[in-house]
Amino acid sequence: MRTVLISGGGIAGPVLAHRLRHHGFEPTVVERAAGPRAGGQAVDIRGVALDVVDRMGLLERARRVRTRMRGMSILGPDGSEVDRSTEATFSSGRLDGEDIEVLREDLVRMVHEHTRADVEYLFGDSIAGLDEDESGVRARFTYAAPRTFDLVVGADGLHSTVRRLAFGPEERFVHHLGSYLSVFGADNFLALEDWQMWLRDGDMGFGIMPVRENTELRIAFGFESGPLAPELRTGDVLRQLVVDRLETLRWEGARLAEAARRAPDFYCDAMAQIRMDAWSRGRVALLGDAGHCPSPLSGQGTSLALVGAHVLADSLAQAAGDHVAAYARYEERMRPFVSLNQALATENPGAPASEESVTRAKHAISLDG
Repeated sequence: MRTVLISGGGIAGPVLAHRLRHHGFEPTVVERAAGPRAGGQAVDIRGVALDVVDRMGLLERARRVRTRMRGMSILGPDGSEVDRSTEATFSSGRLDGEDIEVLREDLVRMVHEHTRADVEYLFGDSIAGLDEDESGVRARFTYAAPRTFDLVVGADGLHSTVRRLAFGPEERFVHHLGSYLSVFGADNFLALEDWQMWLRDGDMGFGIMPVRENTELRIAFGFESGPLAPELRTGDVLRQLVVDRLETLRWEGARLAEAARRAPDFYCDAMAQIRMDAWSRGRVALLGDAGHCPSPLSGQGTSLALVGAHVLADSLAQAAGDHVAAYARYEERMRPFVSLNQALATENPGAPASEESVTRAKHAISLDG
């Protein structure tokens, strides 16, 4: 039980590969994109997840590239300031805390650079089929020749291919939370300096933060909606839907709409959770958002991915070749942690979870348990 195919080259997959190599496994990471993905919102490394990054030897590097906000303004629909804080922001929590907020693309690049020397990466490819027997799992790829692995792990996100192939259609597991989130970059046309802006206008709202030494903006735009029909979830149609909604905003709607229309890193997807009774079937297991996405509303997706990767790798290493026992131990340790963190997204709809709930959730597991 030495060879492991990992689908997904974002955060969870490469961190799992790193820890598996530490234990003497031979991981291969397959990623649909041509290289480490750019773009995306700022993500948080919190609580026990900081220990994972520290054990990888990346904690100081993560601290060097962290966002450094002075505070935030909360705006009314017309753009007038109704409140402000220099103690916390909605995206990262308390500014004087130990948690680290980084751009997702920085963390992805950091982890890839740290692992690429001793982990096999197959970029620009994806899994097309999985056939399991008593000797292993034969993986068929879109481009590469088929190969057999001892184990397969799906770390390929909310719309996981591995989950679909091994467990069935995603509709069985996706729980829509009543809204969509779009994230995209733009030039800093608001001249923000280490300061965030948050606005809500009816059933829509956005958060804007400057990045890259205040030269760029990251814009997170959310709008309430039930699940969209499949024909509305294609890239161009979804982008136009976001543009149309942005244009109706009473403050900066036109410039935000134009930024969304032009953004090369445009992203939009449902706010949803993945809820499953089991995260493994045979020799296949799920990790991170593929198995238990908490949604961006929780603020804990990245931390769950980091901790889950560490726990899964250690469970496999301690199981003496028994993947069934390893997967059972992984679930036993992770499920209480996942449950508390998924609850953050539904605790207080329309507003961030309480500081007490976040503190309890982010420390609700030990790496050496």
